[in-house]
Amino acid sequence: MDAHTMRLTRTIASLAAAATFAFTGTAFADSMVFGSGDINKTVTLTYNGYSGNGGASIGGLTGSTTFTLTGVSGNTYSFDYSVTNTSTTPVDGSRISSFAFNTDPTIASATSTGAFAQTTLNSNYPNGIGTVDVCFKDATTGSCAGGGSGGLTLGQTGTGSFSLSFSSPATAVTLSDFFVRYQSIVGVPGISSASGAGTITTSTSTSTSTGGTAVPEPGMLGLFALGLAGLALSRRRQVLRRA
Repeated sequence: MDAHTMRLTRTIASLAAAATFAFTGTAFADSMVFGSGDINKTVTLTYNGYSGNGGASIGGLTGSTTFTLTGVSGNTYSFDYSVTNTSTTPVDGSRISSFAFNTDPTIASATSTGAFAQTTLNSNYPNGIGTVDVCFKDATTGSCAGGGSGGLTLGQTGTGSFSLSFSSPATAVTLSDFFVRYQSIVGVPGISSASGAGTITTSTSTSTSTGGTAVPEPGMLGLFALGLAGLALSRRRQVLRRA
């Protein structure tokens, strides 16, 4: 094997390792995009429940939300919302006390009415989630972690509306990383509160992701690089055979 072929072989090995890393490092997140042309667009999500960062889901601890874009005026996007506590056995009791998500562009302010009439920006969400851009709560508290004694108990649905305002006009707004907060949990030994992550289940538009969208997709870049390297090696071998 000559020096050129050895260098090419080492390059292919490096690309293969990079491609493997790219596949294993791909992150997934559900998101929904709303523009001025999406009035009445509705997206529904379902939520699991877990009590710790990376912990297993808590069976029976579930919820759902529906968001509908109702208007766009200047820097402000307005939505109707519906939240339902869908928890079932073995969960004998729970209440959903808030819901939250992130926005792009960065949110400047928010208002809300109905079952979750209180808003907080840039606050910590518990159970290892970390800072969220905005949360909507049933009680006036200083954070998104909970407080008060209200919220939606098993089988209850709460509705209302909220508005998201941005520092400058946005041609489109992306909402992502959806969460709900459960409190007063009964029926799960050792656990009285938890959070849940949302997954998009239905949408009136194809512009949303369903079940997680890879962001970014470095694995495809790795395959492309491997293909180029393989083509170069094949051509090198043909040249050697002709020689």
